Amino acid sequence: MNIKLIKLIISILLIILVVAYQLYQSKQGTSPPTTTQNQDQNVSQQAVLDKIRQAKHDTNARFWLTLDATVIKKLKDDRKGSQHQRFLVKAADDITLLIAHNIDIADYVPLSVGDKVRIKGRYEWNHRGGVIHWTHYDQRNHRERGWIYYNGKYYK
Repeated sequence: MNIKLIKLIISILLIILVVAYQLYQSKQGTSPPTTTQNQDQNVSQQAVLDKIRQAKHDTNARFWLTLDATVIKKLKDDRKGSQHQRFLVKAADDITLLIAHNIDIADYVPLSVGDKVRIKGRYEWNHRGGVIHWTHYDQRNHRERGWIYYNGKYYK
């Protein structure tokens, strides 16, 4: 075999490897939940909603949850200290929550009013129904990792 042909074959193989790696990286963390997970989510969604309803009366309520909701209002980002994207979601007719998504740590979620989101984060009581934060990974690995799943992508 001549050297030019060997170099061409090696170059083609390297290009294939680079493209395959980029495709692999772009697919990481973007797959939607499976059908089984969706069925389980429907059952646990009701349990989460019930837990939130109970938490409205407990000023010490703090717990991790995964929740499906609809964006009902985008709020001005909090730019003081640690920056947060803020928006309101409706999880049920009687449940509206504030989402405080740390954009110093996680990517900004490009959502609009009416969009459906799935959120994993930490609920904390407030006088308006509750806030969900820690919707990102913990840089120190002291807490669970949260995320926002929107439009086929995880923001964490």
